[in-house]
Amino acid sequence: MAVINELIRKEDDGTLSFGNFDLDKKTKLSDFEVNGDLYKVKTFQEITKLEKNGTFVYESVPGTAVHNFSMTENKVQFQVEAKEEPQITVELESETEYTIFIDGMNAGTMKTNLGGKLSLSVELNQGAMAEVKIVKC
Repeated sequence: MAVINELIRKEDDGTLSFGNFDLDKKTKLSDFEVNGDLYKVKTFQEITKLEKNGTFVYESVPGTAVHNFSMTENKVQFQVEAKEEPQITVELESETEYTIFIDGMNAGTMKTNLGGKLSLSVELNQGAMAEVKIVKC
């Protein structure tokens, strides 16, 4: 896999891929429509951020490339790659417990804060991608 040169795209399976951690300066794309929802992505080597209809969805520091991102009421799932270990924040249901799986391994259970944000770190080997799945308990 690689960075998303068009910044965001809809995959054949209906998931989203977004982010380009190779960019030297912040680049953004707004009003990307998928099923009536408008997405906005901001990305470069220091940060990648995704919004849906003006609401926070995903952020990573440093920047990442996210592949096959899908989000339902009970699960968020995606593959991520970056040059360095990213700190990822996603917005979910507030004050709710979620189990986190990284590359199929249970990484533990976390509770979102009052704003619904959940933060996690993903260890990546150089040039490798990790699969992240966050499941509501």
